[in-house]
Amino acid sequence: MAKDFVLKASCDATSGIVAAVSSYLAEHDCYISEMHQYDDEESSRFFMRSECRIESDVQTIESIRDGFDAQVARFNMEWEILNKSQPVKVLLMVSKFDHCLDDLLYRHRKGELPMDITAVVSNHRDLRPMVEREGIRFVHLPVNKDNKAEQESALLDIITETNTDLVVLARYMQILSDALCQKLHGRAINIHHSFLPGFKGAKPYHQAHQRGVKLIGATAHYVTSDLDEGPIITQSVQPVDHTYSPERLVAVGRDTETVALATAVRMHLEHRVFMYGNKTVVFK
Repeated sequence: MAKDFVLKASCDATSGIVAAVSSYLAEHDCYISEMHQYDDEESSRFFMRSECRIESDVQTIESIRDGFDAQVARFNMEWEILNKSQPVKVLLMVSKFDHCLDDLLYRHRKGELPMDITAVVSNHRDLRPMVEREGIRFVHLPVNKDNKAEQESALLDIITETNTDLVVLARYMQILSDALCQKLHGRAINIHHSFLPGFKGAKPYHQAHQRGVKLIGATAHYVTSDLDEGPIITQSVQPVDHTYSPERLVAVGRDTETVALATAVRMHLEHRVFMYGNKTVVFK
């Protein structure tokens, strides 16, 4: 029987929240092994994450859930109690660049990421051998201007069929429609390069080389209908200098992208991210 769970909660900031939650957990034979809280002064919003373990045979995760709402009703709290032993179902999307996909597959194989990969979807066939070597379902959904809506509908069918909880765009080089972004709100993560200044279009690392940048990086964020403007989960940066060729910048860029994406995915899988407005609170 599962005994470990994560409690995520947020509500308007006021007194007595921590006392109400901790006393309820103690009364129901729960040991709190980790607790983080944050009071956002700008929005007057309170956020809390706790890792807990049930220490008796009387209580279950379901029984903890059943009585919790009555305990915190006066706070008008939004909360989740999540079973730590239940892996998150994740669908990966990719085009031709393999570094982010390869990194996620490796971390999954080594047990670093608590997820169940339901499928890998791609608009190209190039990475099918890599995926099928891992015994994972590969789905080819080629996209063009004429079939985009049809293929997005097929993608949603796969997400529904597999009960996928999270979609990860591991260098998927297609822009999702506004409708699809809205349907995946809060459960789709993307990765992209981020420089000062920001370089858009083809060959961003070559553009960076031409401008002589001194810092390159990558940003992992939730997907929204505003392209690359979604709430940021994590960022990775790397100092560079005038000796870096475009090819070396590309190599360093690959590293920053894999680190940022893997970190963001892990934070989400461990239920450490709260999204509100265009921001996130991430308890590490």
